[in-house]
Amino acid sequence: MMNKQKFIDKFMAAFVLLAIFKVIGIVAQLFHESFWSVVGTLGIFLIVAFIILLVITSLKDKEQNNRNTTGRKGSGSSNFYLENSLFDRIRSKYEELAEKYIAENDYKKAARVYMNLLQDNYRGAKTLENGGFYNEAAVVYLKKLNNKSDAALCYEKAKQYKKAIDLYKEMEQKEKVGDLYKEINDLKNAHHYYQIVADDYTINNQMVKASLVYRKKMEKAEEAQKVLLKGWEEDRDAFNCLNNYFANIFDVKKLESEIQHLYQKTPAHKKITFLEALKYEFKKGPKLHAITRNIAYEIIAEKVATRSEIVNELKYFNPDDEVILKDISRFKTGRNKMFRN
Repeated sequence: MMNKQKFIDKFMAAFVLLAIFKVIGIVAQLFHESFWSVVGTLGIFLIVAFIILLVITSLKDKEQNNRNTTGRKGSGSSNFYLENSLFDRIRSKYEELAEKYIAENDYKKAARVYMNLLQDNYRGAKTLENGGFYNEAAVVYLKKLNNKSDAALCYEKAKQYKKAIDLYKEMEQKEKVGDLYKEINDLKNAHHYYQIVADDYTINNQMVKASLVYRKKMEKAEEAQKVLLKGWEEDRDAFNCLNNYFANIFDVKKLESEIQHLYQKTPAHKKITFLEALKYEFKKGPKLHAITRNIAYEIIAEKVATRSEIVNELKYFNPDDEVILKDISRFKTGRNKMFRN
């Protein structure tokens, strides 16, 4: 029992001594912080100190009441339990205090409790962010947590775009850098970074993504079509490139002409891929039925000798024609008989 009592007495003495030094330290902040900021910090500390003293006093009274009811047996484990109990109760009080400040929309005080008393810088930064104190939150993310991503996002929310840009550059998020330059109407720098992104996508055979950067970010529709055509011609994600290339042509006459033009330049080994793309164009409407159907027939006739299953593609270009379905069935039956014989 004496060990427990001595622990509590020593803890209280140490706490009082530390509290005095802490108050002196807070007052010293007047030399480099505003008066009301220091007063706020001092107020929080005094409230917390009072809570801790109440907890210690409560435990001290409890120990005095239990002196005559317990022996020295198990005193080591009791001391361990006592220390944990004490710190758990103090921590719980800190949590309650922080929640109280949040309920009162006093996010700065709540953040101070999390960071200074609970040593939880992340929750402190998140509390500041939730309260709309984006600059303050960014500083905590950056200086205390070395979290550039969340810091950049907070600077962006605070419209501190140059600070956000610097961080995104450090993280090599080039497209985001371009987006923020565009946000502040610095189109020269925006396009510089977008071009780097588009070039990276092209090098990595991500031609559709490169085209989207040109079209959506840089508003260069012709460049977008060029990179898609390059992907089709060089077999770099060929189908998706051709499909998107056609999808970006909205004038039906021009699209009809471009389908015919590209088909004439399509090598034999890519005609099956071209046929797959034609299915999508056929579905766009009756105006494209004639051109897509005729080219499809040519490809099927050319490939049927080596790929008999290609006759099944006819049904995509004649969805309502019952006769052609019967012709396909008869053709397949005839082929099967020929092979059996």
